[in-house]
Amino acid sequence: MAGTLTGANLILRIEDILQDPANTRWSEAELLRYLNDGQREIVNFRPEASADHSNIALVVGTEQTIPSSALRLIKVVRNMSAAGGSATGKRAISLVDMDIIDAQEPDWHDPTVTGDAAHTTTVKHYMFDEDDPRRFYVYPGASTTSTFVEVVTSANPTDLSSTSSTIYIDDVYGNALIDYVVYRCLLKDAEFAGNAQRAGSHYQLFMASVGAGAQVQFATSPNQDPVGIPTSAVPQTPMPPGA
Repeated sequence: MAGTLTGANLILRIEDILQDPANTRWSEAELLRYLNDGQREIVNFRPEASADHSNIALVVGTEQTIPSSALRLIKVVRNMSAAGGSATGKRAISLVDMDIIDAQEPDWHDPTVTGDAAHTTTVKHYMFDEDDPRRFYVYPGASTTSTFVEVVTSANPTDLSSTSSTIYIDDVYGNALIDYVVYRCLLKDAEFAGNAQRAGSHYQLFMASVGAGAQVQFATSPNQDPVGIPTSAVPQTPMPPGA
């Protein structure tokens, strides 16, 4: 969800903190650049801050990649009838451990071994490696490029082109952005007494805001059961690949 705060909204507050309303030391253009850097820094720590849904066409086979505009995969949701916005939903796609499928059907990546029965236009499961965030695997492998799925990805934030532009991430990150920009500004003048310490304090506030937000999100997630244990942490009986 895009924010409604503009660069001007945030820069006004930043200028108040820096006591530089006339932009004598830090120009609006410089503050705008720091705001754009701040958005990327927040998404680096909180990928869901720029979560985006899209329908994509798969390539033939098991190995797939997310759109070039995205930074990392968050989730594969379901099969879709097409790649457009008017597409209708189909079968849900579940996340499974690749080791399970590897053990039960070691040749599942090879269409010449698994045969047509294992390659289809309907995906049942997907696998994801945190160390390779732009890539994922599907089972069964797609047999045609007319296989479509809905994915949730972390998008690369669009830069604010002017002070009238709205931030790409949600307004809830406004205070964190302010602290990040003030930190960058004071770091520029770190040779002056006290500025280095002030810069460090604002960066700590930035990190605390981003970190506290993650804790609140976890605590209030609908995926938490009444005693606070994530439903994903409850042991599940793995489904066989053909399920």
